[in-house]
Amino acid sequence: MQTMQFVMATGQINAQINFNNGTKINYNIGIQTGFGNGTTASSGRTTSATYIRLDSESWSTTGASSGIGAATAKLLAENGFTVIAAARRFDRLNELAKSHSSIEAIELDVTDQASVDNFVKALGDRSIGLLVNNAGGAFDSAPIEKADPAVWQKTYEVNVLGTLRVTKALLPKLRANGKSHIVVVTSTAGHATYENGGSYTSAKYAELALAQTLRLELNGEPIRVSEIAPGMVKTEEFSAVRLGSKEAAEKVYEGVAEPLTAEDIAEAIRWCAMAPSHVNVDSLIIRPVAQAANHKIHRSK
Repeated sequence: MQTMQFVMATGQINAQINFNNGTKINYNIGIQTGFGNGTTASSGRTTSATYIRLDSESWSTTGASSGIGAATAKLLAENGFTVIAAARRFDRLNELAKSHSSIEAIELDVTDQASVDNFVKALGDRSIGLLVNNAGGAFDSAPIEKADPAVWQKTYEVNVLGTLRVTKALLPKLRANGKSHIVVVTSTAGHATYENGGSYTSAKYAELALAQTLRLELNGEPIRVSEIAPGMVKTEEFSAVRLGSKEAAEKVYEGVAEPLTAEDIAEAIRWCAMAPSHVNVDSLIIRPVAQAANHKIHRSK
């Protein structure tokens, strides 16, 4: 490759890549990220939806606001993408936007259909090449015998219905783009249950089923559907929100040499999305070396 030219515009990048053999690829890129109610400070993991507009067969990546989402948004921006970060907590989004000139903030609550509709309207006639649903949050650690149905409902709203709302709303734009990609960030909790995690594991199993069903339903169309399932990831808020305090959260990671970081998952999302357009990563499970399974974690004494 000889040269790569970028022309920055509001909400997009116009780029041309010139190869040694004379081939030229022109593409226009715009990225959107979205987060919902109860998914930033209130959930521990940000709800995020990232959209990248590509006018040619090329690459796509992801983004969000705090934790995994923020790490992904920053990674994309550092790689020359224009990121539109959308979330309910607009003040936090603005801080993220200030961290990089290629990040723009838009308000969005994925648990509110009207908010999702307004977000789609704000996109105008832009098509979308990549949607990353990073919606997630756990809100209790109660056994099923003592489960609060309201907590389960909240967990489903954030993890399952938020993903459903955003994906359904943006499918027309994904189709309009031609070759496109939907990435759903679930959890290893959607692959194996554990005690006192019923609300979260049930929601993540449902989100996994959503992704698998969507892949079947879109078969024959040039839309990839991938699921990324992180294991133990140490972020600022997830366990603290679930367990009620930072002190309790620290015990989750106590003795674990190297839990995953938000940046680890962001890099995995980027790799998955940037695979050639004919390659679909159906499911990618990521754990730290110290975690052999959800319930099997090596801790130093």
